[in-house]
Amino acid sequence: MRLDIHCADRVGIAQEILNILVNYDVDLKGIEVDSVNCRMYVSFPEIEFEQFQKIMPSIRLIDGVHDVRTTAFLPSEREHNELNTLLRALPDGVISIDAKGWVRLCNDAACKDLQLSEKEVVGANINNLLKGFNFTRWLEGKEVLGQTTRVDVAGEDFIADILPIAVPQGGEGDVLAGAVINIKSQSRLGQQVSAFRRYGQESFATIHNFSTAMRRVVREARKMSQLEAPILITGETGTGKELLARACHYASNRSVKPFIALSCASLPDDVAESELFGYAGYEENTAPKRGVLEQADGGTVFLDEVGEMSTQLQTKLLRFLQDGTFRKVGDENEVKVNVRIIAATQKDLPAMVQEGVFREDLYYRINVLTLEIAPLRDRKADVGPLAEHFIQKYAQQNGHAIPLLSQECLRFLQEYPWPGNVRQLENAIYRAVSLLDDSELRVEHLQLPTFTHDLGYLESDFEGTLDQAVKRFEATLLRKLYPAYPSSRQLAKRLGLSHTAVANKLRDYGINRKTVKV
Repeated sequence: MRLDIHCADRVGIAQEILNILVNYDVDLKGIEVDSVNCRMYVSFPEIEFEQFQKIMPSIRLIDGVHDVRTTAFLPSEREHNELNTLLRALPDGVISIDAKGWVRLCNDAACKDLQLSEKEVVGANINNLLKGFNFTRWLEGKEVLGQTTRVDVAGEDFIADILPIAVPQGGEGDVLAGAVINIKSQSRLGQQVSAFRRYGQESFATIHNFSTAMRRVVREARKMSQLEAPILITGETGTGKELLARACHYASNRSVKPFIALSCASLPDDVAESELFGYAGYEENTAPKRGVLEQADGGTVFLDEVGEMSTQLQTKLLRFLQDGTFRKVGDENEVKVNVRIIAATQKDLPAMVQEGVFREDLYYRINVLTLEIAPLRDRKADVGPLAEHFIQKYAQQNGHAIPLLSQECLRFLQEYPWPGNVRQLENAIYRAVSLLDDSELRVEHLQLPTFTHDLGYLESDFEGTLDQAVKRFEATLLRKLYPAYPSSRQLAKRLGLSHTAVANKLRDYGINRKTVKV
């Protein structure tokens, strides 16, 4: 039984309380005083209720006692159990030693690292457990300071953080009471470094967003990452759609679960289906396979170039998005998983819906939350910081001194149209820095196709004639405008053309109510 006594700070009050316990033949087990909050705690064995009814009023009658109530634990008991719980939960080994180097306490992780039981560790001398560091000499030194050093633990290399325990003695300074030792294996250090690098490589912190457009995207993405609805990321190739998707995953509550990316454009239809949903071992000598959705249970699946999906695969994905269930290829049993879908595409999905090559219901399923990444040519404020980042990254990677970026080269980079976006910029910087023999990066070091302000940039993979290119543009524009202006007269007025001219173009391109949903 334990009592919490709220009392005044008066000399002799503790003795009077203890005298009452003695008068009633109660064996005192413990007493603690909290001088800051003016409380005293006493602990004694369980007593009869009648005896307890006499003790409580007697204590309350003492001059200076404000209140008395029972409590479930003493402050020291709470602290002791908090410490034990913390030590048990820590994945790294923790050992406490006294001022002579004898072990007083250790957690389960330390016993596992030492390959010994707790009975074998507690009471042993630390010098016999951790080799490679003289703890006795350190404890007996004139100035005992914290250390980080390599030690040998059961024949393996560990890193030990050694921190002295000092007990204040008022105006007389501190007294050394021992030390706490935290040991980490090489594999554990590797896990922590990997986690740190992963955060550094896949978090919002590494997405350069100096331009207004990119700051808005990152701001919205941070909010969307906390939601559960699907995200559709649109943007040209090389703008960093997967990087943004990974940042959304690792900022979400799913961050400890897998993030798995699947490119819908790089695989044949039947292969993409088995990769996404898996398959049962229905053929002889064929083992069952878990698909991406099953592997990522609890996490996120990133579907890159979702616009390349076949109609059959779109139907299966739509069913999964409706109830979270799917069937493996060749299996009749349903599998249910908890997966968030983040899709990305550089294609014009609304136009594909109008053309009937992308399911309209699937489009609205994945287009719940939308992020549009602007091309690099439209966010010039990001070019300089990105270039500096890539210069530093690849100079360090190649063991070179970090070159300066000339002002002329910076202006050239900012004016270049970057049809390949950030990926093209990174590749150009990588090539230039890797071959650079100078301390400054200049325009001539960049091997980029010619670009002038007058003529602009012509992509090398341009096909067809000018007339064919104009017709392709006309057809695309008319398909986009026709739903809003569903008669040739309305459309002609919008475009400033004659009714006959627009009607002929619609007929030539096969655009009508049957081909375009109004």
